[in-house]
Amino acid sequence: MQNKYLTYITDEHLLNCIANLHAAYANAKSKFTKKKFYSNKVDTLKLTFDARFNELSEEQLINFEIQRQIDKSINNAIGTFHEEILGGIDGYEIGNRSVYDIKAIDNSLFADIKNKHNTMNSSSAETLYKKLERFADSLPQSKCYWVQIWATKSFNDLWSTTFKNKTYHHPRVYKISGDQFYKLLTGKEDALFQLYKVLPKAIEDFLVASDDTEKDENISALKEIQNTAETENRTIINQISKDNFGYYLGFDKL
Repeated sequence: MQNKYLTYITDEHLLNCIANLHAAYANAKSKFTKKKFYSNKVDTLKLTFDARFNELSEEQLINFEIQRQIDKSINNAIGTFHEEILGGIDGYEIGNRSVYDIKAIDNSLFADIKNKHNTMNSSSAETLYKKLERFADSLPQSKCYWVQIWATKSFNDLWSTTFKNKTYHHPRVYKISGDQFYKLLTGKEDALFQLYKVLPKAIEDFLVASDDTEKDENISALKEIQNTAETENRTIINQISKDNFGYYLGFDKL
């Protein structure tokens, strides 16, 4: 049967990858309680400005702030989505994530995948280089890649670099942009673009098939704050201020 979405992975695999990411979104929302929201003190003066200057209701404002914080965990799930997609290509598999993310079944390729180009500091980059270098040395037939799914340009280059005045160069350690890595594994020039183009339809099909009814539900943290604010006869922002800074002079009067 001909694939509906992509030629380089099955429809079933693509939909499973979407399902896993959907579950990660739902899990992140369900676990985002008031306690987690308050784990870093909330700047309610900024929230007051944001609400007035951006013409947002308190509910909209807090939802945006919660979504911003949830995005930090979702970014990791997006990286896992790419690993799962690429691991469904013939000849490749998801690796041991504590060591590598993607490998060729014949051990000719190992890769560490980062969703964005700027997710590592210098120390992390050096650690990654040394890890890829060890793989390249232990498996002389292998090529090892630092993959930047969303990079500042399209490239597939040897990764030669300097950390703390020490120069690193290995003939089989590479850095590569997401489009070039998708091309490398699939043999298709615009494989990442093809995924980009089919995702809206594939996501729509998944949501219809799964009969998703949770997407309009409030996140736990907002519901908790709303319930307390209503009980205590406070606005949402005043409730957040009281919860976070009730020990500040005057804030006990809220």
